[in-house]
Amino acid sequence: MRTFATYISIDGLSFSYPNTHVLSDISLSVTKGDIVGLIGENGAGKSTLLALIAGVMEPDQGHLYLPERTGFIAQETDLPFEQPVHMLIDVAVAPVRAVDSAITELSAQLGDASLSPEQQAQIATEFDAALSAAEELGLWELDARIESIIAGLGLSDVERTIPIGELSGGQRRRFALAALLLEPHDALILDEPTNHLDDSAVDFLITEITAFTGPVLIASHDRFFLDAVCTELVDLDPALGPEGGSGEEVQQAVAFGGGFSEYITERESRRIRWAQLYAAQEAERDKLEIATGTTESDIFHRSVSKSESKITTKFYADRAAKTQGNRVRSAKNRLEELDRYAIPAPPQPLEFQGIPDFERHGHGETVEIRAVGVEDRLRPLTFHIDPGDHILVEGPNGVGKSTLLSVLDHALAPTEGELIIPEGLRIARLKQDDQWIEAQLDTPVDELFAALSTGPRELNLVDMGLLRETSQSSPLRDLSLGQRRRVSLGLILASPPDLLLLDEPTNHLSLALSEELEAAIEKFPGRVILASHDRWIRKRWTGKKISLSF
Repeated sequence: MRTFATYISIDGLSFSYPNTHVLSDISLSVTKGDIVGLIGENGAGKSTLLALIAGVMEPDQGHLYLPERTGFIAQETDLPFEQPVHMLIDVAVAPVRAVDSAITELSAQLGDASLSPEQQAQIATEFDAALSAAEELGLWELDARIESIIAGLGLSDVERTIPIGELSGGQRRRFALAALLLEPHDALILDEPTNHLDDSAVDFLITEITAFTGPVLIASHDRFFLDAVCTELVDLDPALGPEGGSGEEVQQAVAFGGGFSEYITERESRRIRWAQLYAAQEAERDKLEIATGTTESDIFHRSVSKSESKITTKFYADRAAKTQGNRVRSAKNRLEELDRYAIPAPPQPLEFQGIPDFERHGHGETVEIRAVGVEDRLRPLTFHIDPGDHILVEGPNGVGKSTLLSVLDHALAPTEGELIIPEGLRIARLKQDDQWIEAQLDTPVDELFAALSTGPRELNLVDMGLLRETSQSSPLRDLSLGQRRRVSLGLILASPPDLLLLDEPTNHLSLALSEELEAAIEKFPGRVILASHDRWIRKRWTGKKISLSF
């Protein structure tokens, strides 16, 4: 059931797909002025939960409260490719333009002498209401605000008459975000809003969100963004405490106050506490199970003297039987209570097993990039990649980071310059966005991995610490974007290349896996070129850097 309110609230929400139970008894609230970050493992149900709140899907049970004008942007935006870009903006600001039209119309009617005093009074009331609405919606500053948001998201150079389908994936995403910010809303629900945003655009979005007065709920893996903008974090990962449920199939929300750094500390404390409580419970269970099998000789550790009378012997036997019965009954009652309120075993978190060993080719030779450029996409660039080099490529959107990786991967030919790559050097690239054909989406992940992987036949995604057993046997279509990203990553790392090209490798990945992947990359003996907007990565990067500019 859905009820309009001035806040976002979820009460006892549950949801299942046909073959998978995803969310169980979720409850959380976001009041005006709160910015709550929703986090958790890939596949934990973050995007599903946001879609349920936004009304894109219907829950199996539970109650939803949210403002009538609630704006939502999903991870994957579905836009009309044949329409011109300006259509997105026009539709977004139409409610504000309608107020302008109403003011013009009502203003003309105010001077109509043919109207009765009652009609004129009614028009005057409507005119005052329209003026108030114009003030609230920022009508007088609308054109300036449109340009401000377009510029803030790095879209000023895009011609707005071209079809949406001719935009890059990142540009489409940013225009969808611009439309969301321009449309009048009382609450915002955002799924991975910083994907495809550079530093300046992220800073702009942080300013916009913190200035917004309504409730905001955000699902994000962007650690810098979470630290900068959120007033609270809600984790759907079950491995947080006994109240978190058990297993990856059932998710419940656990709230954390403070920033991301405080969350990391508290999360680990909860994991440890859960493990301690479970260990104490199982030790108690072992003792009780032994007690239920207690014998008379266990209770009275003595032998009866042959000189004792039969009366004395019977007295001790009766006493032992009574004591034994009481103790066994007490142990059984305690066992039943323990089972009734049992703390589930803490689930083991996924742990990325790192990058396998591999035989390197072209080990002692240098990759030479000599004044390599691509017309209108990448300015001429000169540098070299020595064996063992780890290079971070940074720069604003559109400057050519992905283009450079495509050139190194031979997927795109440069229009100028010379690229010299040692013979036999194996190169693999993790693209910014995963691309799968329809037949692959319907294939179970373990079969797909076996068919596409060039690594050892016995290696699978579970062994690599990238997926759980239940997810590995599911069709790729049923996996979250983050889980699909893990599949792409596993296919590359199962047979590590000599030159590893990574384009925004932490996009859609869980916070924990991002940390583990970064540590593995740091130890990788091969060459790495990494393009990323992730400030968390960039501020800790210890290798070489290449900064691209327009």
